[in-house]
Amino acid sequence: MLDIKHIFFRMILAALIAGIIGYEREYKNRPAGIRTHMLVCLGATIIAMIQVQISIEALELAKNSAHLGSVVRSDPARLIAQVISGIGFLGAGTIIVHKSSVTGLTTAASLWTCAGLGLAAGMGYYNIAVIGCFGVFSALFIVKRVISFPDVKTLEIEYSNENKTKEILNDYFYSANIQIRDKNISVEIKDGKKIYKTTYILALKGEQCYANIVEDLAKISGITYLKIIGE
Repeated sequence: MLDIKHIFFRMILAALIAGIIGYEREYKNRPAGIRTHMLVCLGATIIAMIQVQISIEALELAKNSAHLGSVVRSDPARLIAQVISGIGFLGAGTIIVHKSSVTGLTTAASLWTCAGLGLAAGMGYYNIAVIGCFGVFSALFIVKRVISFPDVKTLEIEYSNENKTKEILNDYFYSANIQIRDKNISVEIKDGKKIYKTTYILALKGEQCYANIVEDLAKISGITYLKIIGE
């Protein structure tokens, strides 16, 4: 039977694992931070321990009642399977799709993985839980610092003077050596006036910074709206 000492140890281990992963998400101001990751991991641990307890009781019943040995069954993966599939709904809630931009995928993946680590801790597989935590943290925090990836975000710009503003924007991106991966142009009518909207998918490298881009573009007189979207 699971005693109080084992229950506390598994819960504390789950909280520490989730706290490490959640801290990285909280630090980057993502939709799910420390508390959300800890709740997911602790919830998965509780369910895993319930499953362990059910299996232990089923085995004890079969051992103590010989006539029930052939009919008593316990599937140790039944509740675990429900956690793995059910956590997907919570992860989906952190994913935001805005036109051609998708954000929240990394946070959704970290929540799903955190549930798996909680199951490992709850089932008593401490080596899997600890090493798995290190692997997840490495994927979230260390890999991005070792391997350089372009910082891809969506930039929305609204302006009233089509030809002049478009020409200024094109000159700016070219002179700043900013890579444009995709571009979408649309027109809306507001108060009887045409408002042009261009959505850029930009990829920045090295010292390039989105804050500087927004600051530079805000000085252009024809632009009435600027917004950066991206994880």
